[in-house]
Amino acid sequence: MSELRKQIFGDSFFRPLITHLTNAYPKFDGERFLTLVHDAAWEERELKQRVRHVSAVLRKTLPDSYEEAIEVLMEIAPLGSGLAYITFPDFVEVYGQEHWEVSIRALERFTPYSTSEFAVRPFIERDQPRMMAQMLKWAAHSNEHVRRLASEGCRPRLPWAMALRELKRNPEPILPILELLKEDDSLYVRKSVANNINDITKDHPTLVKRLSAAWIGKHPHTDWIIRHGARTLLKRGDEDMLQLFGYKGYLPVHVEELELSADKLLLGEKLRFQFKLVNESLVPEKLRIEYGVEYVKANGSRSLKKFQLSDKLYPPGKTKVTREQEFRDLSTRKHYAGEHILSVWVNGERKQKASFMLELM
Repeated sequence: MSELRKQIFGDSFFRPLITHLTNAYPKFDGERFLTLVHDAAWEERELKQRVRHVSAVLRKTLPDSYEEAIEVLMEIAPLGSGLAYITFPDFVEVYGQEHWEVSIRALERFTPYSTSEFAVRPFIERDQPRMMAQMLKWAAHSNEHVRRLASEGCRPRLPWAMALRELKRNPEPILPILELLKEDDSLYVRKSVANNINDITKDHPTLVKRLSAAWIGKHPHTDWIIRHGARTLLKRGDEDMLQLFGYKGYLPVHVEELELSADKLLLGEKLRFQFKLVNESLVPEKLRIEYGVEYVKANGSRSLKKFQLSDKLYPPGKTKVTREQEFRDLSTRKHYAGEHILSVWVNGERKQKASFMLELM
């Protein structure tokens, strides 16, 4: 998590929070709260650690009774929103496991103003049948944030969150929730459903292919979800999924004249590349064009990362295609010097490749 994100816990968050807490709970001691928050370890804490620390300080400064403390937080929840307010659902995650009814009500209350997607997961681990039944109810909620929570909270592999071991092993309990949400009017919800499906593909691709075949062609929203949810299978060049979306195999299509703008590149620079796509058919063909970069890893091996370039009908003959790729360190990728390989893929099949050297200055 970035240094910038840590700074969400500043005066712009704490001062209004103290005002709201004091109005709802006149005994609240704002100065003591700030003193406890800004302890000797505060500056060294990362974002998730700060969230957990603020939750702990709230526990010390709100009423001793959990039920009374959570009622205070629920009262002021609509008065603030944003990532920093994830401390409210985190409070439930840490202190509410033994208070099921009020905690579930609080998580539903909090999620429109931050998100409860992380906090619900220990409840799922603790009592999966009971929590999944609750999330099925949430899937029919009038508020899109609550409906999204129903899907996002039970993703088997939600980033930055604890994995749900039992749902990774057997995702069948997730399917009734996705079934309810597969035509949702909210893109916010549909993205979550697609991401949940993509999580499931990592462990159960056959289930996702069966689900996709049953859903496709019934509703435009559902078709979008399937396509986005099957992106990992499509990137792998899975023949069943490619055929499901109308991509043909063994086409008279090839790539020629792949050219790179440089054979040596410095970290921070962009690599431009171009090639000619040759469709030898007599009719336009639906083609999914991707390019891949085989990045050098710390141990000297390479790891392929694919990027979608286009997905459309290509006419007979030659079509020139150009693109550029920037090489700079990200929070999700660190670059290492060495020979990298750029490749062009058509309908899941690699057609051409070229290599270049990346240097770190």
